[in-house]
Amino acid sequence: MTVPTHPADSASSAGCHPPVWICATCAIEHPDTPEPPQVCEICSDERQYVPPGGQRWTTQAELAEAGHRLRFTELEPELFGITVEPRFGIGQRGLLVRTNGGNLLWEPPGYIDAVAVAAVRALGGVAAVAASHPHLVGSSVSWSRAFGGVPVLFAEADRQWVRRPDPAIELWKDEKEVLPGLTLVPCGGHFPGSAVAHWAEGAEGRGALLTGDTLGVGADRASVGVMRSWVNHVPLPPRAVRRIADALRPWHFDRLYGGFSTIDSGAEEAVHRSLERYLLWLDDRAPVDT
Repeated sequence: MTVPTHPADSASSAGCHPPVWICATCAIEHPDTPEPPQVCEICSDERQYVPPGGQRWTTQAELAEAGHRLRFTELEPELFGITVEPRFGIGQRGLLVRTNGGNLLWEPPGYIDAVAVAAVRALGGVAAVAASHPHLVGSSVSWSRAFGGVPVLFAEADRQWVRRPDPAIELWKDEKEVLPGLTLVPCGGHFPGSAVAHWAEGAEGRGALLTGDTLGVGADRASVGVMRSWVNHVPLPPRAVRRIADALRPWHFDRLYGGFSTIDSGAEEAVHRSLERYLLWLDDRAPVDT
């Protein structure tokens, strides 16, 4: 199923005062203020970047005027991918997971408009919004408000990175079953509160893991990597890699949906094999071939 949207249908911040400012680099919304912030703290951190041209801000109205829209693609029964076209910000693939107890919007896009909201409503709406880490929260609060102020789940360990405070934001820690069969699992690594979501009914009942880039899918789509900063090539120390592996060990899954691509099958074995390989190199135990 593909549902394109069009600028003319935008439910943007055009009629709102003050506007909702969105960082053009990471696509994360910021507080409603007459003037935009001086800097985006997310992009100023060593894990992200401010582009050579400097800090730039945009709004939903401006994005709609530029022709942005959302595309929905059915990835498997009860799971839909959501992407912004043309690409905006980090460009992650959002996911809408449908359960008998309601739907989870995972890694929400930074763009939202009326047609997209209608499309999500037709798929059962949103009961909760969550993301793997602060880089991929997008326009979480705007999505929450579009569905009556549903909870926006934000890891307590990363609370300093909340960019648009709102009563809908709920801090969480430890494992948390958000909806029946859908559990947030804290892993750490990329950020202290980085997490994945385990979907028990995914992959035809074999289990699926939604990872953002807590685990990044390799180009071979048969391996994963972990990093403190993907864009600046900063690795994680061995203790962080082991923590991720230990956090995932109790969970079984056959498929893995990353922020940008998918491991269709054999994902559980691929994850643990990849992390062990990573530790071999970090611990200087790998065969020397260079």
